[in-house]
Amino acid sequence: MANLLVRGIDEALVTALKERAVAHGRSAEAEHREILAAALRRPRKRSLAAVLAAIPDVGEDSDFERVDSAAEAPDVFD
Repeated sequence: MANLLVRGIDEALVTALKERAVAHGRSAEAEHREILAAALRRPRKRSLAAVLAAIPDVGEDSDFERVDSAAEAPDVFD
């Protein structure tokens, strides 16, 4: 595993890191690793089925039917 040395960090940030680490029951080093991992972690790819299932159920199927001519189309802007 590689090591990472970060220099020139503002003391207020170091204090905030240590406070956050205590709140999560971790060392400052472990908290730093978790913050980096969370910031750089790639989002999980979702399947097409999951994406489609997440689409909200809006309207009736007839609301989305294709209309072949302008004469048949309802005037929705009145």
